[in-house]
Amino acid sequence: MSTATSPQQAKLRKRSAIKAYIASLSGTSLEYYDFAIYSVASALVFPKIFFPGNDEFVGLLLSFSTFAVGYLARPLGGVIFGRLGDRLGRKHVLVVTLLLIGAATILIGVLPDYNAIGPAAPAILVLLRLAQGIGVGGEWGGAVLLSSEFGDPNKRGFWSSAAQIGPPAGNLMANGVLAILAASLSNEAFLSWGWRVAFLASALLVVFGLVIRLKLEETPVFKALVENNERSEAPLREVFRNEPRALIAAALSRISPDVIYSMFTVYVAVYATKELGMSTGNVLTAILVGSGVQIFIIPTAGALTDRFNRRLLYGIAAAGSAIYIPLFFIMIQDRSVVTLTLGVVGGLVFNGLMYGPQAAFITEQFPARLRYAGSSLAYTLAGVLGGAIAPLIFTGLYAATGTWYLIAVYLAVCAVITIVGVSLGRDPKPEEDLRLIHDVSA
Repeated sequence: MSTATSPQQAKLRKRSAIKAYIASLSGTSLEYYDFAIYSVASALVFPKIFFPGNDEFVGLLLSFSTFAVGYLARPLGGVIFGRLGDRLGRKHVLVVTLLLIGAATILIGVLPDYNAIGPAAPAILVLLRLAQGIGVGGEWGGAVLLSSEFGDPNKRGFWSSAAQIGPPAGNLMANGVLAILAASLSNEAFLSWGWRVAFLASALLVVFGLVIRLKLEETPVFKALVENNERSEAPLREVFRNEPRALIAAALSRISPDVIYSMFTVYVAVYATKELGMSTGNVLTAILVGSGVQIFIIPTAGALTDRFNRRLLYGIAAAGSAIYIPLFFIMIQDRSVVTLTLGVVGGLVFNGLMYGPQAAFITEQFPARLRYAGSSLAYTLAGVLGGAIAPLIFTGLYAATGTWYLIAVYLAVCAVITIVGVSLGRDPKPEEDLRLIHDVSA
């Protein structure tokens, strides 16, 4: 069997890998733009316009509950689209998830508030948030496989990081738009209609993302699975029956970065404004800067784990995040904008050091024929235990104690869980993908 690749073939494959990297990055950026504007709005806007008549704390909890619905819906998206991705291919599923999230976000932008249609407003909001979550649940696994399966399997940490840049890039765009609106409008105008502009703007982004994705071919790995007749007939059943350790390891690895991200992009807005008396603009600026730094940290971290042991570096970052949290709360007590910004940047750097190699670690736990279903299930199930309930837990712990100490303990426990996950996982096996591709090309 010949495994040689001609210079022309190598050049064409690299060009395809770059296109897939851009498509994965742009697609998840657009989708996490949609998701991020909901995250910020759930902390700053929705308690006032969709849950009025409650005291401030109850309104905030109700709003964060709708935020959590998006996470709770992700496993359903992982089940539906994970199976389809392993049966029908990566590309087609990614087009559907983009349309689903985009449509839900646009409809949220035109949804009448509680004063206009009463209880129907929060009820519809929950349904639209459910649709967003289902779409994101199917999006992540496909976006990761799109870039990693076109790229060099020996450099999966870097190529897989394309989808991981999506959240900070989307967060950067979302917070940038919201910061501009908040700075240029009065508080009354922002709450009345300004926030809707950010949601409706996603229509243009969805069109742009569709154009890119529709031009892509299917990944070489999936093509090889089809040609070799190695696709699974029941990928979900096989994952649960044959890959339980992989599923557990992959899911646990996600807990700490997910909770850290919720801390520094969602709850920090509540803590800084309500407890420290800082302005919304100050918080949005801090998140904006932190997201900008993450765009560079994430691919760098992914590439580093291609050179050094991925699991070891991942675990070190998780341990470092647990140590950092108490330092963050202590340093921001001076209520300085500079200190808050540096603190948020530091937290998002620790998140990026885990988030960069996360996609590679999760997907490489599963064989190629079960990769979409397995990685989607692990990613979405962990989201329920991580990011879904994190803002609620942060809010409840602070309300019960009046201090941040238990929040720090909670984040330390999450770090330990992630360390256990990466310890249970396996190291990369790039030869699996190389065998598939070479068997077809030989």
